[in-house]
Amino acid sequence: MKTEGTAEGIERFTSPGKGRGLRALKHYKVGDLLFTCPAYTYVLTVSERGNHCEFCFARKEGLSKCGKCKQAFYCNVDCQRGDWPMHKLECSSMCIFKENWDPSETVRLTARIIAKQKTQTEKTAAEKLLTVSEFESHLEKLDNEKRELIQSDIAALHHFYSKHLEYPDNAALLVLFAQVNCNGFTIEDEELSHLGSAVFPDVALMNHSCCPNVIVTYKGTLAEVRAVQEINAGDEIFTSYIDLLYPTDDRNDRLKDSYFFNCDCKECATKGKDKAKMETRKMNEPPQPETIRDMVKYARNVIEEFRRAKHYKTPSELLEICELSLDKMDAVFEDTNVYMLHMMYQAMGVCLYMQDWEGALRYGEKIIKPYSKHYPPYSLNVASMWLKLGRLYIGLEKKSLGVKALKKAIAIMEVAHGKDHHYIAEIKKELEEK
Repeated sequence: MKTEGTAEGIERFTSPGKGRGLRALKHYKVGDLLFTCPAYTYVLTVSERGNHCEFCFARKEGLSKCGKCKQAFYCNVDCQRGDWPMHKLECSSMCIFKENWDPSETVRLTARIIAKQKTQTEKTAAEKLLTVSEFESHLEKLDNEKRELIQSDIAALHHFYSKHLEYPDNAALLVLFAQVNCNGFTIEDEELSHLGSAVFPDVALMNHSCCPNVIVTYKGTLAEVRAVQEINAGDEIFTSYIDLLYPTDDRNDRLKDSYFFNCDCKECATKGKDKAKMETRKMNEPPQPETIRDMVKYARNVIEEFRRAKHYKTPSELLEICELSLDKMDAVFEDTNVYMLHMMYQAMGVCLYMQDWEGALRYGEKIIKPYSKHYPPYSLNVASMWLKLGRLYIGLEKKSLGVKALKKAIAIMEVAHGKDHHYIAEIKKELEEK
């Protein structure tokens, strides 16, 4: 196992059967911070403009808007100046295109990488162990559909960014977009709401496991990597690339589609949680294997249908999809089945959007116990669900239940985010006020 570079407490090495990887050089206990990585570049999602600073991602009221485009918001002049090298790529374009300005987040992020690579010739603080140019693209594994999607992104890049960018040729852009698709990160808040996208090269060095020993959280635009299992010197450091709720076959389908590999971790080898995740109704005569297969197929189809429907259907129509699918699956699946949980989670999200707090709470109360069983310890999915439940309880005058739920969220977040994270301080402040 060849060593290829080190930082304090960790090193890059060649992981047998996996290629590049990250390895611990010392012991880490649960909750320990292994390393941090500033974003090489990043972009705030459009829907959060006005709620978060475009430069530092701080969440606050009274942000000042860009005087020219009136679309970007900042804490102060320092943040605005700091963001200008990147914001100038979009500012005049937004003024010209107005409501027709709609490049995808991937296009926006890629434009910023191109701009940064023109001006930044030295390795950045984000590239101690891995540079952006070293990112895997898996170009040779892309099917025609994925290549066509990238070509659409390239067309959008030319359309919206022609004024301020010098582009590489089409072949180089194809590689770059493929690299971003495989190595980009989503930044989320404490309730796992989407805040933006970023590139964290040293974090991207970690390989995947469905039994991860670290978790990645964010403090503004800084990624922090903490242990969620005991890690000994010499152990490889594994994160999870995907949502771990689903059974083994589903997880590997996702990994194969997005990252072009199958996982061989202990959980995938033993399928230890699959039976609980695929729980079927207790009946006098258990459902036939064919009945279960058909319902799994239906569940996967309705999940995809809902994902697409979110772009064009009304909240009431979306809630109806959730309720009808739950009624149908209920004939075969227990409430603890992950496909039931998936649609309950979607229904809860729609209820929250519609400000149907009681409806959201009903779904959340059904979700939390099986979530705690299906996810690994210190899961952000479990923490965010406790947090949502706590805030719902308090809003509905159920103070004691709210306090209990918020404390459960804090217990997980103190390990995953670190005890000094501002999210935890904000939740503790909520508790004091109640």
